Amino acid sequence: MVTWKGANMAAPTAEQLNSHSGESVLRSTVSTNDQDSKTESVDGRLPDYVIDLIQNEIGCDLMSLKKVSGVLERLTDENKLLEEQVLTVSSSVPLRVSAALSAAEKSRVALEGLLQRERIVSNTLMQHLQAAQPWADSLEQTLGQLDNTERHMKYLQFLAGIEELSDTIQQCLMTNSVWEAVGAVGNMARLDVGLQESGCSHLQAFLRETLRFWHKILKDRLAGDFEELLTQLHWPFISPPSLSLSPPANAQELQSQLELLVSQLLSLQTSDDLISEKPVSISRVGLPPATPLSLPIQIMLLPLSKRFRYHFTGNRQTNTLNKPEWYLTQILMWMGNSSKFMEEKIQPILDRNGANVSAKVELCRGLLTLAQEKLALDASRLLYDDALFCHLVDEILQFERELRCTHSYPSGLPGALDVLLQEAVLQKWVAVERKMAVEKVDAMLSAEGAWNSQYRDISDMDELKTPDCAETFMTLVLVITDRYRGLPCPRAQLSFLALQRELVDDFRIRLTQVMKEESRNPLGPKYCAILNAVYYISTVLGDWGDNVFFLQLQQSAVALGEEELLGPLGVTETGRLASLEGSVFEGLLGLLERLGGDMLGRLLEAVIRDVREKAQAYSKDRWLSLPSQCDQATMSLSSSACPLMLCVRDQLLQLQQMLCQPLFQTAWQGLAERLDLFLYQDVILYNHFNEGGAAQLQFDMTRNLFPLFGHYCKRPENFFKHVKEACIILCLNVGSALLLRDLLKQNQEDVEPGTPEGQQPSPTSTLNELGVFRLAPSDVLILLNLRASWPGQ
Repeated sequence: MVTWKGANMAAPTAEQLNSHSGESVLRSTVSTNDQDSKTESVDGRLPDYVIDLIQNEIGCDLMSLKKVSGVLERLTDENKLLEEQVLTVSSSVPLRVSAALSAAEKSRVALEGLLQRERIVSNTLMQHLQAAQPWADSLEQTLGQLDNTERHMKYLQFLAGIEELSDTIQQCLMTNSVWEAVGAVGNMARLDVGLQESGCSHLQAFLRETLRFWHKILKDRLAGDFEELLTQLHWPFISPPSLSLSPPANAQELQSQLELLVSQLLSLQTSDDLISEKPVSISRVGLPPATPLSLPIQIMLLPLSKRFRYHFTGNRQTNTLNKPEWYLTQILMWMGNSSKFMEEKIQPILDRNGANVSAKVELCRGLLTLAQEKLALDASRLLYDDALFCHLVDEILQFERELRCTHSYPSGLPGALDVLLQEAVLQKWVAVERKMAVEKVDAMLSAEGAWNSQYRDISDMDELKTPDCAETFMTLVLVITDRYRGLPCPRAQLSFLALQRELVDDFRIRLTQVMKEESRNPLGPKYCAILNAVYYISTVLGDWGDNVFFLQLQQSAVALGEEELLGPLGVTETGRLASLEGSVFEGLLGLLERLGGDMLGRLLEAVIRDVREKAQAYSKDRWLSLPSQCDQATMSLSSSACPLMLCVRDQLLQLQQMLCQPLFQTAWQGLAERLDLFLYQDVILYNHFNEGGAAQLQFDMTRNLFPLFGHYCKRPENFFKHVKEACIILCLNVGSALLLRDLLKQNQEDVEPGTPEGQQPSPTSTLNELGVFRLAPSDVLILLNLRASWPGQ
């Protein structure tokens, strides 16, 4: 079959001539229809899409040429249809454009008309506003006058209301209607509160003065009656109330009067709070602002306050700076003596009047104010006397504990510790703590038994073997924690935490100095005591790092950005501390661990030096001429190994006695590792062995050396992998040794290219089957070469 593109080289047939003639006609037709002749290619050939059309319509069958006329007719019709559509569209476009232009013109005319109307309306409006402006000005003036008149009327009505309340209070007092007078004073106080946001300063001043006048009269009257009633009830209770006293005959009447007077005084609370507003006194500077006490409690505190100021101010003998415990104890005694009366008599009345306060706490708060003022005054006078200042701080801490624990004073309310938060007092406290701690450290390090454990005679309690100086020092640091734990200010607590870190680092430096003096004798008891001290301090600091209190301080340090405590941290370190991954003692722990690691390394090096000296004879033994195992009745320890074994045993016992258990665990494992390398390198690799020498070496190691460490673990041979595996290689029978040597040598040579990969034996797997896991194939080959007896030699 011949395609339209292909041509046979033979002479054309009639059908082919017809076919070519048809193609020529079609080509001429297409060229005629396409006036630009763009369908033909440059070389005169038909485009591909024309050839595809002919192939689809006519195909390769020459008998189908009769379809050409039909194709031409259809294409001619389609061409005419397209021409008509183009002409139709071309004629309709100008009509649409004309319509659009006409609509735009109409819109423009309408817009101009609207703009003209807008200008007319605007001009009319401006004329109207200008004509109405005089009327608006006159109306505004009239309304301003009316507003001013209304304000004056309200002002006068307010004044009339004040005068009316004042007259009402006066009439009630004249008729002894106390409750009505109290109610009128309460209404006047509410007017005062409502007037505070206004700008009528003169009216506010007049109302406040009127309120103060009537409040004082009414308060003095009620206070006098209340004081007389309290005297009948034996208030204040200077000493503990006696249970033997019988209640008075008119107890019921006294209770009714008490409830009436307390209720009336509570009704005056609002006005009392308003007129008692005054700047903080000098004695209260540096202390937190206090909420006003309930009016009945204020009156009940008056006799106690007079007694306190009488005894503990001025030139009284009881007012002495070196005895702050006198007035602090007196305050606590008054709290204890009055608590029962406040809970049984006053508290029910407060509850019935809706006063959401605790009578006992209110009395304690008032008495505590007296103590705070006195403490703040004394603390500022003792800043230059360390001994008296320390005594004052101790008494404040003891007073705070008694106040919170014994008298159940709420933790949310400020206590005596707030006195210590004043900047000058706080800095002095930190400085004194530092000075006292340094002095105590100097004393404890110079003491005779500083490096002895105080529990050395009690085996059950001496596991850590901590020297007395280290334990005393950490107790000292812990006591500092107990002293500042209750401070209500996180920044102040962080100051003491920085002091603790400073003291621990200073103690570490002192330990380093003493260690350097003792480094000549690392096996001595003092050197080991220092090592135990380093481990003990690291353990305690690690426990503190997980303590809730120090974790809270860590969060506070991150939140406050305390660079002095945390140092310059990057984002990663700050994130670790914030997420509680790190610790505020992390830096100190790193330094202590480094010191402990260096000391333990020196200790083990000293031990291994002693072992090397005792092993000189053993390393030069006659390993080549020893009799074989079958020639001996029983195997026994080599005579040259006795000094070595005795030295290892003695050193282990000495380390166990001087080091704490965790350190000894690390020490004997480190000694085993060093001893394993020493025996492997200086004994085994240094000599050649016959069969008897290899058997003797294995006996010395497995039956004598390894059991010395068997007291501390179940499988001591696991810590002597080099020695154990070397013994395995040296004690192999001759046949196995030959095969293993050939295998290792073959492995070292290049593998022949024709040998399949799976048929090459693996030296590692072979050694593993023999129990050799640590030694490399090259090391095993060296050991095999140390065997002295081979067949043919």
